[in-house]
Amino acid sequence: MKAIFYNLLAWAILPFMDTIAKYLSSDISFFQITWARYFFTVFFTLPIMFFFFKKNLTWTSQPKLQLFRGLTLFSANVLFFYSISVISMAKALTLAFVAPLITTALSPIILGEKVGIRRWSAVIVGFIGSLIVIRPGFIEFNSASIAALGTGFFYGIYLVITRQLHTSDSPLLTLLLTGVVGAVIGSFLVPIVWVDPTFNQWSLLALMGIFACLGHLFLILSLKYADASKLAPFGYFEIVTNVILGYYFFGDFPHYWTWIGLAIIVCSGIYISLRERASVLVK
Repeated sequence: MKAIFYNLLAWAILPFMDTIAKYLSSDISFFQITWARYFFTVFFTLPIMFFFFKKNLTWTSQPKLQLFRGLTLFSANVLFFYSISVISMAKALTLAFVAPLITTALSPIILGEKVGIRRWSAVIVGFIGSLIVIRPGFIEFNSASIAALGTGFFYGIYLVITRQLHTSDSPLLTLLLTGVVGAVIGSFLVPIVWVDPTFNQWSLLALMGIFACLGHLFLILSLKYADASKLAPFGYFEIVTNVILGYYFFGDFPHYWTWIGLAIIVCSGIYISLRERASVLVK
């Protein structure tokens, strides 16, 4: 129960970060917002890890893989913050939920895992669900929708790399290095779009970092008590907080086609998760 509680708590917290990002995007570039998300996450995470989890911060045995993991998550965040600056958070998140499908599709190539016809069928069905959400040819198919799908693509790669690092590096070290990679890369590029935030905007940007820090720490705590495969389906709980916040602050409520597409994508993702769990038990 602890694992489920911490996992659900994490997915309930993280949409608050997205809400702030969407709110600020009318005045600040989505890229500067992404930089702030990483900068303040490291700012708040580093002291916590140094004082409470110092023993877990042994240096990585796969620095290149950690760097690539950080790049993929940074790319996913940039695309997602851009997408929610244009379209609703619920629609963007629904399209980003193709990530587990991408992971399944890439697993045979990168990890050498065997994926059977049932899981391939679930991937295809999930992709159909994403097409229902965007409905190309019926509504405007804009760059924000493409960016949301791109978020899912990069996050899917990120999940594959995370699997590779799971047996070699501490999750806490991986979290910290991912944040550092994003903060460093963002710091080199953010001067191009920089605007001076007001005091209130700085406060909200810092609050984003706090939400990101808390959310990911609760995710790590949940993994302490249960395997990732068992907790994967609970990740879809994020849509609940996402819809509530989107409706409350921006008046966005998902179209019924979005709900239909979401249901298809979620069912496909849960099915894949259950099949992967079953295959692990068989082994």
